[in-house]
Amino acid sequence: MSQHALTGLSAPAVAAPATLARVEIDPDAVQRDLARLVLTLVEFLRRLMETQAVRRMEAGTITDAQVEALGGALEQARNAVLDMCARLDVAPDSLNLDLGPLGRLM
Repeated sequence: MSQHALTGLSAPAVAAPATLARVEIDPDAVQRDLARLVLTLVEFLRRLMETQAVRRMEAGTITDAQVEALGGALEQARNAVLDMCARLDVAPDSLNLDLGPLGRLM
């Protein structure tokens, strides 16, 4: 490329933040916070599977036996999440993520 072709290019303007936010990490809370994150993702996937099961049921694409099996499995998954919340001292209603401008995950 010629020097003339490169002179029109400039680095993109990036505004530097006035103050960088610091992340405060509490070593005692790391395991609980990580557990809450993992449980949030598990609960999100469980709800997603539940919604899909309801759609399939309403569309008539699964048998009554499959509906019963899915219902039982989803109930067991919900109970497992609640059990893990109790063991790890995580409030089930705290299982959510703030996605900023997109809103809450659930």
